[in-house]
Amino acid sequence: MLEKVTPGQVEEACEDLKNRTLLSLPGYFGRLIYLASMRDYNTGQYYHDGLAKRFSEVTAAEALAKCHREVFQLLLRSPLEEVVGELERYIGSTPAEAHQLFDTWERLQPYRVAVPSQSSPVLAEFFTSNIKIALAILKHRQSKNS
Repeated sequence: MLEKVTPGQVEEACEDLKNRTLLSLPGYFGRLIYLASMRDYNTGQYYHDGLAKRFSEVTAAEALAKCHREVFQLLLRSPLEEVVGELERYIGSTPAEAHQLFDTWERLQPYRVAVPSQSSPVLAEFFTSNIKIALAILKHRQSKNS
């Protein structure tokens, strides 16, 4: 029998996730990457042990998916310069050297897995285009400063 989850339960789990976890992450892009990493790439299912224990696996999965869509939409609606700032903030929070990250991201495009599963192909392409442009801007800025 499938567990019934109410919108109120999902919203409560979302608020818990936002307050306990997402607020401590470096900006919206960092949150997007984190939320995408909570999804099993083989099944598309989200899982978060702490949230599942506090609520239920189904509620946690729905809350993760909802928060993932919300952060993705927020970045989609952001002006390009804000996307550049979010990406710069994220890069600054990683241990990777910026030039190494630029090279790897240009070659492998790992940001593509940050797109929520239910996103339309048009929105996914718009997002990846914005990230490619933001990467090019940051790479150019870095080369000017070097």
